[in-house]
Amino acid sequence: MAREFSTVGVVGLGTMGAGIVEVFARNGIDVVAVEISAPALERGQATLKGSTDRAVAKGKLAEADRDALHERVHFAVGLDALHSVDLVIEAVPEHLDLKQRIFAELDRVCRPETILATNTSSLSVTEISVATSRPNQVIGIHFFNPAPVMKLVEVVRTVVTAPEVVADVEALCARLGKVDVTINDRAGFIANALLFGYLNHAVAMFESHYATREDIDAAMKLGCGLPMGPLALMDLIGLDTAYEILDTMYRRGGRDRRHAPVPLLKQMVTAGLLGRKSGRGFYTYERPGSPVVVPDEATPLATDAALADGARAIAKVGVVGSGTMATGIIEVFAKAGYEVVSVTRGMEKSAKVCEAVKTSLNKGVVRGKLAEADRDAALGRISWSATLDHLADVDLVVEAVVEELSVKKALFASLDEICKPGVVLATTTSSLPVIDVAMATQRPADVVGLHFFNPAPVMPLVEVVRTIRTSPEATATARAVCAALGKTGVVCGDRSGFIVNALLFPYLNDAVKMLEASYSTADDIDHAMKLGCGYPMGPFELLDVVGLDVSLAIQRELYLELREPGFAPAPLLEHLVTAGYLGRKTRRGFRDHSHR
Repeated sequence: MAREFSTVGVVGLGTMGAGIVEVFARNGIDVVAVEISAPALERGQATLKGSTDRAVAKGKLAEADRDALHERVHFAVGLDALHSVDLVIEAVPEHLDLKQRIFAELDRVCRPETILATNTSSLSVTEISVATSRPNQVIGIHFFNPAPVMKLVEVVRTVVTAPEVVADVEALCARLGKVDVTINDRAGFIANALLFGYLNHAVAMFESHYATREDIDAAMKLGCGLPMGPLALMDLIGLDTAYEILDTMYRRGGRDRRHAPVPLLKQMVTAGLLGRKSGRGFYTYERPGSPVVVPDEATPLATDAALADGARAIAKVGVVGSGTMATGIIEVFAKAGYEVVSVTRGMEKSAKVCEAVKTSLNKGVVRGKLAEADRDAALGRISWSATLDHLADVDLVVEAVVEELSVKKALFASLDEICKPGVVLATTTSSLPVIDVAMATQRPADVVGLHFFNPAPVMPLVEVVRTIRTSPEATATARAVCAALGKTGVVCGDRSGFIVNALLFPYLNDAVKMLEASYSTADDIDHAMKLGCGYPMGPFELLDVVGLDVSLAIQRELYLELREPGFAPAPLLEHLVTAGYLGRKTRRGFRDHSHR
């Protein structure tokens, strides 16, 4: 029988602590809320009142329930007020010495049977526990912000935490309506260990002038369906908090360079640019604490990737290829009003591409997303050809052939001879170096990457990849075309993975390494990222959809180019691919899909 908690203490009433107080009080549990001073206590009370008042205003909490909630909370200054509670949760800043001092005092004040818990997101629960005489009754209960909303709780047991303590806390999480994942005491636990390597990598991209803050954030939101871009998320978390978490993970987690805080991050913290709470971080906000972004003039590196004016006029577009991507791109351009020349190898393939485009457009009509007249107009703009010679008078060529460098180089060499001067030549490669393709021509300044995402008619993102030889005019033209297509074009340099894959696949690889180390299960890791970070899919769900072989190939390319040890493909991923477990397409990957 799980232990019944009737009274809980919360130490520290910042945003997280006040949120934890609200969670318990909402669920009928009496709370003793403690702060270090009267002013801090008043701020905590104001935070709780503001949160519950907003819930009432939004219709998510009845006034009577709000009033009953507040009646369950007793506010006090000093730890002595916690002498009779059943459980204490500490939620003070992430400093080990501070937490150890608090736990030593709690050990003195609280009853012998009281469970002592820390809400730490990165520090060692074990190191905190040894400050007490009852380490077997110390556990991590890591809520996510905002605690009243986020469903996930990471329950962190040390090597000496009593099994009954773990069971009692798991039952308590269920009573609170939370989903718990129980894990061992390791740097970053699940969510932060996977999240902060990705965030740090995004900061490094920004620091190196690889892409603008806006383009990095737009790429991950639109390309991966994430609720926030990484730099906006860093501002929300707080750059000082992010720095402390990364530094702790680096020191405690084997000194993985991916967790070594990027120098820009420390510089911004030192300069007081802490994110939303200070009114300025990677973005500038209306005021401290406000989520409203305002234009700024001096955010570090904000204008380094600004584009030059001078986009060329584009009226007629050639699309080379016969696969799904080529078909989608033809449809996108034709619907946007461009005259399109589709070129394939042979009229039989042209007929198949034509039929595929017609089928897709007809589906749009059936679903009410496209008028019949617009469908007919789009089809009327497309001409079909089996020879590259028909591209002699186009203004832009988009290549969407197989991902083999030799094939693409031969094609671009032919386009160089056929196309008129000034034509922008674009490759849709997702993994090959664009510069290698560009140098197959005598006009590398006119060659750019246009990486559409599949399915092209649906996905709103296009990565515009400029090489060191691409002209500002060609880049500006590519981005202007994206805008005309109704797509968001994000500009980046010619580096393996561009923006999305370079940030996404190391995160997926880290998840595989976590599973390989038997730290947690695939289900719990997926739960942690979906419920704790708001991701639309967990890493293993996504790997099975993308294909383990595709993930392995991209990860190998990233490792080969960047030579970062942390990017080395996880051996488990290599072994699964070798065994033919490729994901949904083989009905076996990290999960068994044979029943679907």
